[in-house]
Amino acid sequence: MILSVLTTLLHRLTLRWPVLLYAATWTVILTAMVAVASFSPEVAFVSAVSQSSSFSKACGTEGSVRVPMDVAGEKLCLPVHLFGKSKIDWIVPPVFAAVIVTGSAWVVRGIGLWEFDEAH
Repeated sequence: MILSVLTTLLHRLTLRWPVLLYAATWTVILTAMVAVASFSPEVAFVSAVSQSSSFSKACGTEGSVRVPMDVAGEKLCLPVHLFGKSKIDWIVPPVFAAVIVTGSAWVVRGIGLWEFDEAH
């Protein structure tokens, strides 16, 4: 009995192999895009405010960090103790990633890249 169920399941999966491969490919692409989109601003900000960067050494005082501003000539220095991890830092990135992946999947479905023939 179990062997027939496994054989049937394997047969159904082999019929849908191209669709599964297609779905896996899009999943990998969307995951990579989310990783790049969410981590690149964070890496840029952390490298700019680290105490070893030449950008933050422009403050001139020990224990302060220069914060990047929109206008290049402006200079804002804040105490180091204001920069630290909070509890919300553990929640926001996964929620952001889930929203982006869900939105991307809906866009892919909306433009017709996800359609396949049900008869196969």
